[in-house]
Amino acid sequence: MSRKAAEEFYSAIEKATGLLDVPCARDRVWPLVTAFEEALPRAAILFRVATDVRHAGELNCHLMMLPPVDPHALARSKGLVEATGHPVDALLADIEARFPIEGYGIDFGVVGGFQKAWSCFPGDSMQKLSELADVPSMPRALADNLDFFARHGLADNVTLVGMDYGHRTMNVYFGEVDACLAPEKVRTMLREMGMPAPSELMMNFARRSFGFYATLNWESSRIQRFCYSAISKDPLSLFDAADPKIEHFLRTIPYGVDDPKAVYVATSPADGEYYKIQSYYQWRPRLTKHMHTSVSESD
Repeated sequence: MSRKAAEEFYSAIEKATGLLDVPCARDRVWPLVTAFEEALPRAAILFRVATDVRHAGELNCHLMMLPPVDPHALARSKGLVEATGHPVDALLADIEARFPIEGYGIDFGVVGGFQKAWSCFPGDSMQKLSELADVPSMPRALADNLDFFARHGLADNVTLVGMDYGHRTMNVYFGEVDACLAPEKVRTMLREMGMPAPSELMMNFARRSFGFYATLNWESSRIQRFCYSAISKDPLSLFDAADPKIEHFLRTIPYGVDDPKAVYVATSPADGEYYKIQSYYQWRPRLTKHMHTSVSESD
């Protein structure tokens, strides 16, 4: 059953990359698929594209899985990611040892290989930033920004934590806080983080989103990126004018036609504003709740 699911998933990746003109080498992608094949029949699976330069020419595959799969340990055992001695290598295990985990996620690029892992907290057990900041391998930047997050009502509602092994960054995802989505609040928060002034498109999107996440690293106290999330069966309705890559993805990807799509608008001093969109290849309601940044839910 799991090998059949792996073959079907790989076939879908080949079809999607062909439509999107992204190269797909079986000897590179197949080991990623088979490493997690036991989890595939019960996993929620998405395809994602993004509009920034860093993600150009890439199709990402995002899987959400139930325990006991430990994605980073499994990826290590399969030779998909190497130990570097950097704290990011230990972060998932450190979180597992201290907090309840309801699910896991991974992200791999068809071109870039294994990239990210997520630890998802139970929907009725959001975690406190102050306790997460005490995790030994957590970047100091989280503790350094506790006052900022607390001031904006985000101290006690962390839904998941993500680790980006290639870029040595981590994401902290927050449940919905309506006050943070009001236009003046959006402008204030982005200004305090040192982000570029938001465009009207981003302001409109933020007002319709339900959650957000921040990207931090181990080299600086500064918040590297901030991203708003929304979900819609008609993603183009969220934009005044969609990026051509987004439109092409929505018109050509054959999966999840009747399922909602997850859409993200991110901003950073380095990259400005850019957009990510995820289409479901395989829908699993219990797991897909973790793919967004609220209690009922990209970088």
